[in-house]
Amino acid sequence: MTEYLSLKDHVYNYIVEQINNGKLIANRKVNEVAISENLKVSRTPVREALIQLSSEGLLENVPRKGFVIKKLTKEEAKETYFIIGVLDGLAASLSAALLTEKHMKEMEFYIQSIDLAINTENFQMYHKMQEAFHDVYLSVCPNRSLVNLLLKSQKKFLKTFDHSGQKEEVKKKLLETNNEHRKMLDLFKSGDSAGLESYMKEVHWNTDKIELVPL
Repeated sequence: MTEYLSLKDHVYNYIVEQINNGKLIANRKVNEVAISENLKVSRTPVREALIQLSSEGLLENVPRKGFVIKKLTKEEAKETYFIIGVLDGLAASLSAALLTEKHMKEMEFYIQSIDLAINTENFQMYHKMQEAFHDVYLSVCPNRSLVNLLLKSQKKFLKTFDHSGQKEEVKKKLLETNNEHRKMLDLFKSGDSAGLESYMKEVHWNTDKIELVPL
């Protein structure tokens, strides 16, 4: 069944995409009129989407200026990374017992796809496949409020990485991250919920990785 999207949802997704591909830049004002004209919608759903994004921490409503893309400080990024690690680890541990063989094969497929994307320097595909990997276990997590809170926190890191320089070093780090996905899959297969939760919090979402995040 196709999920119905309201005008506000369409505008929301459009703005998120613009942030993700770097067309909307931190500390820059969001042009409400341009968005309204591009999508051929009134200003009302645009304003509603901006208010939602502001409540989620992606935008900031600056007096006499309007909505601007919020730029995270290093400290804010580390704090958010820690929160994501706790939430993602807990979500994974709650999902472990509910995963089927089909789910395991799907995660294995995405791991292989991520390797291919990195080695061919298709970084846009890398981000899509990594998101798909995590979506496998998040889709069966019984605590939907937890998942929604996790996804809301992750949106603060929407913008894709800048891979224009030092590609070999970036590829090495991304391959290391994908090896962490392999370890996670092994823990899922063994049913080690406690080990999985600890690994994701202390390793996969280790705050030392902030240098890879575009702020």
